[in-house]
Amino acid sequence: MNNRVKKFLSYYKPYKKLFFADMFCALVVAAISLILPLCTREITNTILVKTPIEYNAIFMIGAFMIGLVCIEFAANFFITYKGHLMGVYMEHDMRNDLFTHYQKLSFSFYDEQKTGILMSRLTHDLFSLAELYHHGPEDIVISIIKFVGAFVILLNINPLLTFIVFITLPPMILFTFYCNRKMKTAFKLNKKRVGEINARIEDNLSGIRVVKSFANESDEIEKFDYENNNYVKSKTKSYFAMAQFHSGLGAFITLVTVIVIIAGSIFIGNGTIILGDLLTFLLYIGNFTDPIKKLINFTEQFQEGITGYERFMEILEIEPDIVDKKDAVDLVDVKGAVSFNNVGFRYNEKSDYVLKNINLNVAPGEYIALVGSSGAGKTTLCSLIPRFYEVSEGNITIDGHDIRDVKMKSLRSKIGIVQQDVYLFTGTILDNIRYGKPEATDEEIIVAAKNANAHDFILDLPEGYNTDIGQRGVKLSGGQKQRLAIARVFLKNPPILIFDEATSALDNESEKVVQDSLEGLAKNRTTFVIAHRLSTIRNAKKILVLSEEGIIEEGSHDELIQNGKTYANLYNMQFSK
Repeated sequence: MNNRVKKFLSYYKPYKKLFFADMFCALVVAAISLILPLCTREITNTILVKTPIEYNAIFMIGAFMIGLVCIEFAANFFITYKGHLMGVYMEHDMRNDLFTHYQKLSFSFYDEQKTGILMSRLTHDLFSLAELYHHGPEDIVISIIKFVGAFVILLNINPLLTFIVFITLPPMILFTFYCNRKMKTAFKLNKKRVGEINARIEDNLSGIRVVKSFANESDEIEKFDYENNNYVKSKTKSYFAMAQFHSGLGAFITLVTVIVIIAGSIFIGNGTIILGDLLTFLLYIGNFTDPIKKLINFTEQFQEGITGYERFMEILEIEPDIVDKKDAVDLVDVKGAVSFNNVGFRYNEKSDYVLKNINLNVAPGEYIALVGSSGAGKTTLCSLIPRFYEVSEGNITIDGHDIRDVKMKSLRSKIGIVQQDVYLFTGTILDNIRYGKPEATDEEIIVAAKNANAHDFILDLPEGYNTDIGQRGVKLSGGQKQRLAIARVFLKNPPILIFDEATSALDNESEKVVQDSLEGLAKNRTTFVIAHRLSTIRNAKKILVLSEEGIIEEGSHDELIQNGKTYANLYNMQFSK
């Protein structure tokens, strides 16, 4: 069996009892729909032709039919309520699986993706898929039972009239297949367009302050209108295909009824069939055509759902670029010795090398500053240490352990990162600092905040540590956000630190406070500092200068200034005034 089919069916497994109960109710509903016309035939062909009419028999059959209606109500209620819940449970499981898979994927995957499109796959696509999971099997069961049952009963009533009805089926089936292909293409395009609209919305709302600062609202509206119009165009195509499908099949179904009336009238005229049987035949035509209507709905639902499932599986089948080895071990008792051995890196086989021939030995507790022109690979070099990207050549070791031989969770738990663009989550200050150590007590969080020089400004806020900071910490200043990020790393207490231009976007006053916090955090820890402002690293014992050729200079500030090469030029450019 195809892996995708196995995966599709696996989501039914936890809800087998609910599924079979739903199918049983579908069987009951289908059986009742076949029994009721037979009761009508019994009344018209047996009871009403007798004199005197046996009213007790009519009441008994009527009571039986009312009982069937009550059972049908209960079965339909279960299908609609519990059946839909089963679909929601399965949607929940699939959304969990997809979100969990998102967490496993590497940076290289997110480098190529739009957030809005990934969100669309988690929401819109899975909703239509849940509808398919619920309605698909029950619609098929009800349709098959009604169709086969109606066929057998109609065959017993009048084989010739049944044959006349069935000659309309082949063109109907061919028409359905033709429309199916068109609808599948249209629905897939719809989902893509919804993802693009989500991406545009996410991009705009995330950067709304930039939009307003440049007064570019009209440009953003124009961009959104373009994506919105593309969606309308794709919807127009899908609705055209749907209209073709529905109207065509509706015409076929009406044609069947017309054929039955004309042929039945002729058969009554020549005595081949009696009026009661023709009436029953017409009632069963409803049972014959209703499955077709259900299959129409199912086909539309199937196209929507299976398109969503294909998009779901497209992501689920993407393997993370970076995974733990089977025999990977935990990294414990880390001292902080980091070595780069002939390390080379490029993003893919077709791209140029970003780093080449990097050899570097950093002792435990050493403070290393990385400088160089933009694009020299400073951030990339530091991103290789926690394995955000995998080295293309050579290897990196921590305390002699190749980082590819240790579990990523344990590796990253030993590394603290403070970036220029601080990301804070929606919630309170307490929640954001606790992110560094989820099990931390409030007292530990306060100690971390004090170490990061954040405690005083936090107490000045309206609700102190319980203050809601808004989306991405919008209610805080740049320096305050940086100090919360530093507090988060203090709480994590890692032996290795990476500061990625952590103060370059701050004013002088904020920079001084944050710099003090960073120096306190770096004490007795192996530290890599990517520096934009060279004034912040003058006291570093070792400064590395990176270029496209690799590490081209190494030494203290004074030594590099005396050399009068690249570092001296960069320094003089910044401080020439």
